[in-house]
Amino acid sequence: MSFFNISNGRSSEWKRYEKAALRFFFIYFIIQAVPLDWKFYRHLFSTDLLHLNFYGLFSLSKYAPQFFGITGFGNWLVAAAIAAMGTVVWQFVQKREPDYDALHYWLRVILRYRLAIGIIAYGLIKLFPLQMPYPSLSNLHTNYGDFFAWKIYFHTIGITQGYETFLGFVEILAGVLLFFRQTTTFGTGIILGFTGNVLAANFAYDAGEQVYSAYLVVIALFLFAYDVPRLYNLLVQQQYTIANKFVPVFRDNNLKKVRIALRAAFVLFVVLLGFSTYANYTSGPYKLPRTPGLKGSYGYYNVKQFKLNGETIPYSVTDPNRWQNVVFEKWATISIKIAKPIKPDSDTGGGYYLNDIDRNFESAGVGGRRYFAYTHDTVAKTIVLKNKNKNHAEETFNLTYTQPNDSTIILKGFNEKKDSVYAELNRITRKYMLFEGRRKPVKL
Repeated sequence: MSFFNISNGRSSEWKRYEKAALRFFFIYFIIQAVPLDWKFYRHLFSTDLLHLNFYGLFSLSKYAPQFFGITGFGNWLVAAAIAAMGTVVWQFVQKREPDYDALHYWLRVILRYRLAIGIIAYGLIKLFPLQMPYPSLSNLHTNYGDFFAWKIYFHTIGITQGYETFLGFVEILAGVLLFFRQTTTFGTGIILGFTGNVLAANFAYDAGEQVYSAYLVVIALFLFAYDVPRLYNLLVQQQYTIANKFVPVFRDNNLKKVRIALRAAFVLFVVLLGFSTYANYTSGPYKLPRTPGLKGSYGYYNVKQFKLNGETIPYSVTDPNRWQNVVFEKWATISIKIAKPIKPDSDTGGGYYLNDIDRNFESAGVGGRRYFAYTHDTVAKTIVLKNKNKNHAEETFNLTYTQPNDSTIILKGFNEKKDSVYAELNRITRKYMLFEGRRKPVKL
């Protein structure tokens, strides 16, 4: 079958339905893989090479067409409809038939490079563990049942940063194998196994990347299908099999130059993406706030005394006003456990934002605690809290703080309703089994 072979120096015999299928796939994948949206190029040419933004390059690597504001798999249907119409029109307007071997070859080249960019970009944010950060201290003090499934999945990977790095290495290796025709089958085989599992996890955990991971898997399937008959013949039938070693011949010098230029641009993009990803990892991971927290405050605190409008409220796990415990993160975030209903932030916290309050990975997909970004003045001893959850954005506190000793913080001030608030916090020193491990004696 011609769909599984590209002949050297002689034309393959393409059946009629194979020609129609190739015309459909050619149009469909060109729409899906080649940036035809002008906004992509506006984004590309606005890139400041002297101040590279990691997320800007990463966003370019995730290009996918969007029609009429449609999201998700609906865009696939639109692309398929256009491809179906194009296939019919092509049949009637063509004056002579194209070289289907060449058409097939160039489609595979485009898809190899498109898939390589997508898989390497995701490999880099795992190699330098950015995609699934280590759980915050607040997350460690959140009940398991208060997490969305996707957040548990991310934390499960995030607590083993070495394993996350290994996963990134596997993705990058698969992407590099796609650079070469001879190793494309190995690369797509790895991607089908690896990204196929990611696709299943995205659906099972509702991680929010279902469409994009499916997009990469479909491209890998198309590329891998090329060698399926030979693999079946060799591995299942155990018969003598010869690999298809198609070697393209470029007689046009201009085409050779264009090919070299595109390869160089591709390599340059990957190198720049790699450097900018590493720079983001070392200077300030994009999912976590950048502003350092109040000096000496990091830790988990019991709320020893709490007053609302001057009235002392004893410790309670049911009172909607009583603070139960507080966590000061290493960065400028405080989380407070209160028995007040929370509408969780359903976002997955994967975006890139300049402002700390918008960097919501720590507070997205989780209930049980209220997360506040804060600004503080070390001279006036003031601290202003703003709820990071967009569903409770109205919640604020304007407080003063004192630190009588290295384990006590006293907060006083008003909430957004002008109710006076007083809280005495005592830091609790505790060990976490996550850090202690199971191979040495632990005394809690």
